[in-house]
Amino acid sequence: MTSNATLLARRRRLLGAAYRLFYEEPVHLVSGSGVWLRDADGRDYLDAYNNVASVGHCHPLVVEALSTQAATLNTHTRYLHEAVLMYAERLLELMPDALGNVMFTCTGSEANDLALRAAKVFTGGTGIIVTKHAYHGVTELTAGLSPSLGAGAPPARDVYYVAAPDPLHDGSTDGTMFAADVRAALERMRADDVAPCALLADTIFSSDGIQPFPLGALRLAAEEIRAAGGLFIADEVQAGVGRTGTHMWGFARHGVVPDLVTMGKPLGDGHPIGAVAARPPIFDMFGERARYFNTFGGNPVSARVGLAVLDVIRDEGLTANAAQVGAALEQAVRAIQSRTACIADVRAAGLYLGAEIVDPATEAPDAARAAAIVNTMRAKGVLISNSGPAGNVLKIRPPLCFSPQNVDMLASRLEDSIAASA
Repeated sequence: MTSNATLLARRRRLLGAAYRLFYEEPVHLVSGSGVWLRDADGRDYLDAYNNVASVGHCHPLVVEALSTQAATLNTHTRYLHEAVLMYAERLLELMPDALGNVMFTCTGSEANDLALRAAKVFTGGTGIIVTKHAYHGVTELTAGLSPSLGAGAPPARDVYYVAAPDPLHDGSTDGTMFAADVRAALERMRADDVAPCALLADTIFSSDGIQPFPLGALRLAAEEIRAAGGLFIADEVQAGVGRTGTHMWGFARHGVVPDLVTMGKPLGDGHPIGAVAARPPIFDMFGERARYFNTFGGNPVSARVGLAVLDVIRDEGLTANAAQVGAALEQAVRAIQSRTACIADVRAAGLYLGAEIVDPATEAPDAARAAAIVNTMRAKGVLISNSGPAGNVLKIRPPLCFSPQNVDMLASRLEDSIAASA
């Protein structure tokens, strides 16, 4: 068996320096099933991080849909094929009635890029508002709207930053502060003679430290951008597809209907699928003034995979499972919080949880301890990550099929890992 050191050297030589790996000791994975991943040594890991394999790794119904269609035909949307229409119908059935069109991409980055192109055509504006530590993709445009990528991704033209909602630190529990920040950003645009285009927001503010509250913040902010002539784009790559438990989409928790909705990796359970849903007048104008084609977006294999994922979520009750098991996960982590001074806050919505790690003596963000906890968890066979502007928020985001028994294992090893990091 090839050693990890050899693989690392080969990877660096062949792939270059831009790629990154998780964990101080990278994991060499060879297979997966459900919530479990297996490495080259035959060791199993509980996956508590992956919204890519949203309904579980290698779900048999998804694999069957992929292989059956791949053995029949795979082409693109310049030929007629019913599968992409069936998939569009199913996705739109899950959206508010006002969102009547959907276009397909391969990734969330492409979806955000496409949504912004359409928004610029529809509004005539160029000013885009994002949060201060957002992540929206890796195209040139979306990387420039992703300050979480750091100095290597310089800001896009006409981008304006606002603080994400953060009730623990800003004391705002009704969403009015976020709306006021958006209004202030719009005032800066006017002063710069920049016409507004859009507010683009991840509806759970994942990279900003996982901020699922206050509910209503996005509705109030959407009112501000629309009053100024812009659009509200809901980035659902993190919070969508049943993740939050109470709703299929994160924006619905806030009582708002977006103008455009972008989707990505959870749609395909590991297969690359992205999409943009929109109010029809937006895509009508975009189609009149621009052309769009994506060789692989909306291909028959992807459409069949997407349909299978939606079938699994429906038939296995995975949205309800996210709510029920997510509540147990939150309760378990809050119980740990009551026994340790290093967890300042626990923020959760369904199967998406953030635990803020601080220095108990100073209450300052403790990124080093958060990283130590993440790496100790990996050593104990549980995979999580970290997030937030300071990198001190534990990020727990397992597949939607996570069980109460999985929660028990995670909580036990999390408490042990916290103790080991002291």
